[in-house]
Amino acid sequence: MSLRIAMVCTDPGIPFFGTKGASIHLQSVLKVLLDAGHQVHVLTPRPGPLSHPLAGLVQLHPLPAVKGEDAAERERSIQRSDAAISAVLDRLLPDLVYERYSLWGRTCTQWAGERVPSILEVNAPLVQEQLRHRELVDVAGAESVAHDALLAARLVTCVSEPVAQWARSVAPEANIVVLPNGVDPERIAPAEGRHDGPFTVGFLGTLKPWHGVDTLLDAAALAAAAGNPWHVLMVGDGPLRADLEAAAARLGLDVEFTGALAASDVADQLNRMDVACAPYPVQEDDYFSPLKVYEYLAAGLPVVASAVGQIPEILGSDGDTNNAGEAELGVLVPPSDPAALAAAVTHLRNDPERRAALGRAARQRVLERHTWNAVVEQALEHVGLELEPA
Repeated sequence: MSLRIAMVCTDPGIPFFGTKGASIHLQSVLKVLLDAGHQVHVLTPRPGPLSHPLAGLVQLHPLPAVKGEDAAERERSIQRSDAAISAVLDRLLPDLVYERYSLWGRTCTQWAGERVPSILEVNAPLVQEQLRHRELVDVAGAESVAHDALLAARLVTCVSEPVAQWARSVAPEANIVVLPNGVDPERIAPAEGRHDGPFTVGFLGTLKPWHGVDTLLDAAALAAAAGNPWHVLMVGDGPLRADLEAAAARLGLDVEFTGALAASDVADQLNRMDVACAPYPVQEDDYFSPLKVYEYLAAGLPVVASAVGQIPEILGSDGDTNNAGEAELGVLVPPSDPAALAAAVTHLRNDPERRAALGRAARQRVLERHTWNAVVEQALEHVGLELEPA
């Protein structure tokens, strides 16, 4: 029997049907649930573009829009929006609630309580993240919300062990498991043949400081100076774009910026790449489960990435995160090291057979371990449900 599922995201910074990484994550989980034959109701204050193909396959329940000229009023507005969930769920009476943890979201899991299974997906220690990178007025309130939401959920899924450690510190009695992110191998698949054009090194993601894209440009400049120029393909948009465009012009680099793309258009851009990069800098925030790396692997691309966080494990390295070098699915380099990044890419450029072998292994690893279907199936099993209706 198919389930009636309430899928909830109260974070006003995430357009449910948008193009951000978090949006793609939500859409990927949604697609798995829909493909399995379940009826999904989406609750969010920020739906995003309703022209998205998935938007017409769900019943949308818009929550009150978030407003506020200052941080304190905005925090109160988000909480009022979250509180509206209760009345919606009273009408829906879902069989399952599936929520992406948001800074002020606690109504969903508390409504579920012992009535229906609830899954709370935690992608970051949001209280710490908000304090470090943005502004948080009511710190005690946010900590209380996190505790209540985690404790009330039937299951808390965390994308990495560092995130799980944070969750355990907030709510030691919560039922917490680690389920890293995944990828849709049907949406992203390898190209049938090599693309036409110059040797291309690519990056996929939001152009923000903690993605280290400036290191990629510095590496490209070093390679060009050594007589090995690349075409750099930046797939995505973000606040650093203007600065990166200026840096590329100053360095005389061949760099292409695609801007923000719909998820359906990403595969075509990945298929233009010969090598894909995740050049994360040295940073304290190593709790992430990088969607871009899974998408690189699904596209059958060799990956050059910084040896931080989950990346060594994803690429099949037995070493710790402080070591760099060859991995099963790519090459690990020290973070914030343009020379090491340039050398790794140049080595792969000169060894097409190695690139092809890494790409084949990458695709196979995704199919075996990292599909969204497997992630959602495991989450449902933990609360006593099956993904495929009986």
